[in-house]
Amino acid sequence: MSKQIISTPLAPAAIGTYSQAVKVDNTVYLSGQIALDPDTMQVVEGDISVQIRRVFDNLKAVAEAAGGDFSDIVKLNVFLTDLGHFPIVNEIMAEYFQQPYPARAAVGVAALPRAVGVEMDGVMVLTK
Repeated sequence: MSKQIISTPLAPAAIGTYSQAVKVDNTVYLSGQIALDPDTMQVVEGDISVQIRRVFDNLKAVAEAAGGDFSDIVKLNVFLTDLGHFPIVNEIMAEYFQQPYPARAAVGVAALPRAVGVEMDGVMVLTK
């Protein structure tokens, strides 16, 4: 078994005791990303759609740093403080992902770090 820590300046630095991602053999475990701008480490300004796009951009940067892309994501977890935003997640996700889509869970939560409205994590399997 080979284990590698994945890190990129194109996504926010970890704000706790975790890595942006951990690669074990050909599987990459992507840590939760929130709507932080990687340059300023501040929450992006705007509505939930701006936050969702920033989260996808952050996940994309970490996926690419690990040697993959969104087509390699097999499981995506979405955490929302307002499940009423779920249709917006679906709409924006269709801009970032193509069929076949990954398995996914959407969970309503009471709160997220930095008072953001969305967080996502995932699992990626590298086949290339």
